[in-house]
Amino acid sequence: MATFKYTTLNNIAQDGIDRLGENFVRTDDVSEAQGILVRSAKMHNMEISDQLLAVGRAGAGVNNIPVEKMAEKGIVVFNSPGANSNAVKELVIAVLILASRNIVDGINWVQANENNPDIAADVEKEKKKFAGTEIKGKKLGVIGLGAIGAKVSKAAVSLGMDVYGYDPFVDAKKAKDINKKMTFISSIDDIYENCDYITIHVPAMESTKDYINEESIQKMKEGVVVLNMARDVLIDEEAMLVALDEGKVRYYVSDFPNPTVTGHKNCITIPHLGASTEEAEKNCAIMACDELREYLEYGNIKNSVNYPNIDAGVCASECRLIVLHKNIPGMIKKLAHVVEDEGINVAEMTNRSKGNYAVTVLDLDSQISGQNEENLSKIDGVFKIRKVK
Repeated sequence: MATFKYTTLNNIAQDGIDRLGENFVRTDDVSEAQGILVRSAKMHNMEISDQLLAVGRAGAGVNNIPVEKMAEKGIVVFNSPGANSNAVKELVIAVLILASRNIVDGINWVQANENNPDIAADVEKEKKKFAGTEIKGKKLGVIGLGAIGAKVSKAAVSLGMDVYGYDPFVDAKKAKDINKKMTFISSIDDIYENCDYITIHVPAMESTKDYINEESIQKMKEGVVVLNMARDVLIDEEAMLVALDEGKVRYYVSDFPNPTVTGHKNCITIPHLGASTEEAEKNCAIMACDELREYLEYGNIKNSVNYPNIDAGVCASECRLIVLHKNIPGMIKKLAHVVEDEGINVAEMTNRSKGNYAVTVLDLDSQISGQNEENLSKIDGVFKIRKVK
């Protein structure tokens, strides 16, 4: 089997790297790597080498990767959905209680009085300033019912909260499978108008920028608490600050410090700790490395954000070709025609599509010539041809 070179743009947990096996060799030269492993490093301005075949993101969000550009170069981008979901869930529950009980202000008062010899006595007079509310019996709105949102909804129910769930890509049956005790709603306005706490768990895309904005904030209950452990761009933070100043929003809790919100009254900002646990980093690394290895060694794709999932197993024929191409009519016929012109029989063929992009796996009874590989690559709409056996 071929040897693959990979590089890492961030620290990737060794538990994941160990899964790559002896056919993978690390390189510090990005231009010669067939695989890249990344967490948060920005890749949009990177020069993309012709050697690059796949990018494995140790985490869920891929806004730091030029996904569309990679697709058009025949580069498969993977992410690690759900691998860090428990870590984020636990942080959501933690900040839910922090915000409800006024704990941060209380801690700040204690620190400000660390040299006060009468602090023990003064506590009894001052602590009433930090009296909060309990979350039991309160309404929590969960926007987005993916791996994280689903876990948050279950944890909140177990704490006695009345949970409302909203996700435009989930129907009532699937929502029941996620959490039978959650109230699934079809209109997000029901969350804005009824919930005491709102937490958002949707991916950061152009279509979700400012998902919660001035208009949606105005629909919310007075004194609502808004939690954002997903991405800062999901919230119109200028509008959120106005709502904080006016008392419409009691607390805004964000895992994304930036000049807009940091230090603002009633804004609790955390230093991007959502997935920063030893367990989450390990789980994400393992998933990303497994995906990278499976694709580079066998051509199988799982959890790609720009190409469809495809599983052709292990090739039992003489040759396997992976063709990454546009999802357009007639492509399979053109591919088969080039192969048949060389008198080669197609033993197995698997094709899957996802939006504008598709993958075709051709298992052949004999090896194909370099000339015909080149002929395949010249077909209009073909981005990349790979021979994995």
